[in-house]
Amino acid sequence: MPEEHQCKTSQQNSNTDFQRLGSSAMAPSRKFFVVGNWKMNEQKQNLGELIGTLNAAKVPADTEVVRAPPTAYIDFAQQKLDSKTAVAAQNCYKVTNGDFTGDISPGMIKDCGATWVVLGHSERRHVFEESDELIGHKVAHALSEGLRVIACIGEKLDEREAGITEKVIFQQTKVIADNVKDWSKAVLAYEPTATPQQAQEVHEKFRGWLESNVSEAVAQSTGIIYGGSVTGATCKEQASQPDVDGFLVGVASLKPEFVDIINAKQ
Repeated sequence: MPEEHQCKTSQQNSNTDFQRLGSSAMAPSRKFFVVGNWKMNEQKQNLGELIGTLNAAKVPADTEVVRAPPTAYIDFAQQKLDSKTAVAAQNCYKVTNGDFTGDISPGMIKDCGATWVVLGHSERRHVFEESDELIGHKVAHALSEGLRVIACIGEKLDEREAGITEKVIFQQTKVIADNVKDWSKAVLAYEPTATPQQAQEVHEKFRGWLESNVSEAVAQSTGIIYGGSVTGATCKEQASQPDVDGFLVGVASLKPEFVDIINAKQ
């Protein structure tokens, strides 16, 4: 896969252009990608039981599964999860080390055996007020240190109601794109205020933006996963959409139905 990080000179495209670019090109077979974000939930005993259930689950060969435990349990999860599953951290900082109380570096994450990190999650953006610029620096540093990145993008409800969803999400995407050299090491996760029925429409526009501003090859090979509400009952319909390449799952990843979500493409 080509290594591209400089966005092409931006050109103004209409929504129709984004939709045409996103879906008209013949898409390659992108691997289905499911992330279970456990957030700040559960303690070791309960997580151990959950891991046992997940280890017993069937994972299709064309599906990649990643679990993101709380920071304190990265090492525990890495030791207990079987080889069907990779482990991610839920966040990291933008430098190798220093006086940053309470934070964690990519090197520390790798020491615990994790290979992925979630960056720019909506809770980091809105609760902890992380800026686009800071998230971009984190993306660049994590990739340079050898981690793979799940980069999150999404608008707030008031932004959607104000009709500026595309302005917001493409601005966030540009900052991320400016900091990615090798797109084979990155996945985009859209955390919407949009309904699940609108997910395909927005994902299609994301793919069109990548084609216009990075390259056609990157647009067609990069996974774009859905970070909105998904359950065992709704996952198959959502997974059938051509530009929905998987899910970033929150609370449902702590339940047995996560196994159904992993198998949504079957």
